[in-house]
Amino acid sequence: MIFYQLFKKLVGKVITVELKNDLIITGLLEKVDQYINLQFTNLKLFEPENHPQFASTESCFIRGKSIRYVFLPENMIDNELIQESTKEYHEKRKQN
Repeated sequence: MIFYQLFKKLVGKVITVELKNDLIITGLLEKVDQYINLQFTNLKLFEPENHPQFASTESCFIRGKSIRYVFLPENMIDNELIQESTKEYHEKRKQN
């Protein structure tokens, strides 16, 4: 849940994710939950010829567990929020 707040702020923005099956998707982030499951619309595939089964897909739901990387423009990254979330996470782990 460290990055949940970051992803909540990205709803309504276009982001790119690479999945563990090497599929790279760019789309408008519609929803995110605490498990970093993402819902996209307006999809564009990188190298669609490698994944023809997804060529006509316009929206999708991606399980957080299947995400390898998330690519964000630098101006979309909130460093303070990430540092604070990470600090809170480690403080909670020390208490347990």
